[in-house]
Amino acid sequence: MRFITTLLALSFIGATAAHAEMKLTSSDLAAGKSMADMQVYNGFGCSGKNISPELKWSGTPSGTKSFAIMAYDPDAPTGSGWWHWTVFNLPADATEIATGASGEGKLPSGAIEGRTDFGSSGYGGACPPEGHGPHRYQFTVYALSLDKLPLDKDAPAAMVAFFVRANALDQATIEVTYER
Repeated sequence: MRFITTLLALSFIGATAAHAEMKLTSSDLAAGKSMADMQVYNGFGCSGKNISPELKWSGTPSGTKSFAIMAYDPDAPTGSGWWHWTVFNLPADATEIATGASGEGKLPSGAIEGRTDFGSSGYGGACPPEGHGPHRYQFTVYALSLDKLPLDKDAPAAMVAFFVRANALDQATIEVTYER
């Protein structure tokens, strides 16, 4: 029994170490800090610039065939959160996207932006209800085992999330906050 317990503990430690290798950084987002006006939505009562953030990742696991990026607000008062951005079919050799890449033709060739909960493709920044308190915004890059997801730009975010999570080898997240 002790052997099995030790083996399980070592398996858990190994899985944690593998997960910890992938890292995500951004010059536009600071983990645990408030999101800048540059990344806030322009609409629904918000007056931000709605510019997608710069993201850089490293520590890609072997076997990665593509990447996906998802931005999500788990605190939205919907019962299912709010999807702010989905980008998938980023090539395996990609390691970053530039500030403002969404909708500007700056994403790597072949990358697709799926539909957000705002009802359109492309980045949709933070815009929580007024007086609702701070919301968390999770920007996650996923290393995937597939070259391409079998989806197009009209794919709803929940469907993109299903395929992404089902084929993820690893992931890294930056979480920021915003309230109004």
